[in-house]
Amino acid sequence: MAVRKLNPTTPGQRHKIIGAFDSITASTPEKSLVGGFSKTGGRNNTGKMTMRYIGGGHKRKYRVIDFKRSKDAIPATVKTIEYDPNRSARIALLFYADGEKSYILAPNGLQVGQVVLSGENAAPEVGNSLPLQNIPLGTIVHNIELRPGQGAALVRSAGTFAQITSREDKYVIVKLPSGETRKILGTCRATVGTVGNGDHALEKSGKAGRTRWMGRRPRVRGVAMNPVDHPMGGGEGRQSGGHPRSRKGLLAKGKKTRHPKKQTSQYIIERKKK
Repeated sequence: MAVRKLNPTTPGQRHKIIGAFDSITASTPEKSLVGGFSKTGGRNNTGKMTMRYIGGGHKRKYRVIDFKRSKDAIPATVKTIEYDPNRSARIALLFYADGEKSYILAPNGLQVGQVVLSGENAAPEVGNSLPLQNIPLGTIVHNIELRPGQGAALVRSAGTFAQITSREDKYVIVKLPSGETRKILGTCRATVGTVGNGDHALEKSGKAGRTRWMGRRPRVRGVAMNPVDHPMGGGEGRQSGGHPRSRKGLLAKGKKTRHPKKQTSQYIIERKKK
């Protein structure tokens, strides 16, 4: 996967860097795996804005992704690699031997025509899904479950990966992309490989209008507001506004916000790096 830098024939293209679509093999999604996708505009059920800077954007259809990979011991052939407007990664359409179809996140190196497998007896190869306890130490994985059968919750963004470092009783020690090292039950599943489209981080919108197409409205800085609107607002000239805070007054940039008595803290061996 690569990125494209355009010739600056217009001001909006001068700094525009977008992902190349050379790896994509189909332009229309599988009809049976597509559903509606409605936008909230940041409003709740009474119409009150509860999330700022959300609204507009291009109309989308949701692709149903199989994060559970529960069809064990049934080989599946990769039919297409497709674009998904709802996530940073590319998706792959699988045709199972029993006739069923499903979408998965396309890992790096997955090719059309390749056969993938899931289950305890699957080989630890790219695209295969199997329990963490069956994956060799040092293997790069993604799509990690936190509870068995729940479906993948961790490491799903483009270019991300985690590494299995060691084992401890019924737990497997995994180093996550944030730098956090944590214990996860060995019966939880993960998919071997790195999430594809790693160059997504290099993309640049190029103009404000393209950001609006993605459903993001202009974000106002706290220091540019009045004191009534934000703790960092007001002041003569360009005042810094004191220690960085959120609009609700919570300290930001370095302040730990995780609850100290959270139950799952017992599974975290090393916190994420700043």
